[in-house]
Amino acid sequence: MTISATKAKDFFTVAKERASVRLYDKNFKMSKDDIEELLELTMHAPSAWNLQHWHFMVFHGDDVQQKLLPIAYNQQQVVDASAVIAVLGDLEANKNFDLVIDMDIQAGMATNEVKETLGRQIAGAYENKQYARDAAFSNASLAAMQLMLAAQAKGYSTVAMGGFNSEAFMKEFSVSSRYVPVMLIAVGKAAAPARPTQRLDINQLTTWV
Repeated sequence: MTISATKAKDFFTVAKERASVRLYDKNFKMSKDDIEELLELTMHAPSAWNLQHWHFMVFHGDDVQQKLLPIAYNQQQVVDASAVIAVLGDLEANKNFDLVIDMDIQAGMATNEVKETLGRQIAGAYENKQYARDAAFSNASLAAMQLMLAAQAKGYSTVAMGGFNSEAFMKEFSVSSRYVPVMLIAVGKAAAPARPTQRLDINQLTTWV
C-alpha cells in the first residue's frame, strides 16, 4: 500500500499531528502525480479577492535538490525528502484579476458590475507597493499551510524552511522579479518522528476585546 492510498484522517487529527519533520527516508520517492495532487489541494487556499498570490517551484529529483542544497544552507532534508516546494509570493497578483473574475462571470458566479467594483478596489490597493509585498507574503503563507495540512492528511511529512539565501535562490533559478521567495517546504516520508515540542497556554497568546 502506498502512502497516497492510506485512509484519510479527520481534520482535527491532521491539525494536531502535523509537526516539522527533519529526517526523511531518502529511498522513498513521491511521483509527479503525488505532488500535483497536493498542489491541486493547495490551490483551494483562500486569498484576497481570490487573486491567488502564489507560485510554486518544485524541486523533484536528485540533481535539482542537490543544486538547491547550498542555497538552503546545507539542510539535509533538502536532499533526503522526496521533493522541496518553494512557495513564492506574487507581487503583481493584481494582474490575475481579469483571468479570475472572467472565469467567475462565465460560470455565472459574478457580474460585470461586481468586476468593476472589485477592479477599483484592487487598483487602489496595488498603488501601495508595501501592500503588494505584504499581500504576497500573507496570502502565499496561507497556501503554504494548506500544502502542509494536505500532505499530513495524505500521510506525508513536511517541514517549512525560512532559512535559505533568497538572493542566491532568485539568481540561481532565474526567478522573475514579480515573485518573492517566502519559504521552502520539504515533503516526503519521515525516517524519524519530529522532535516533540510544547505550545504556550492559549491565554498567553489571546486577547479578548
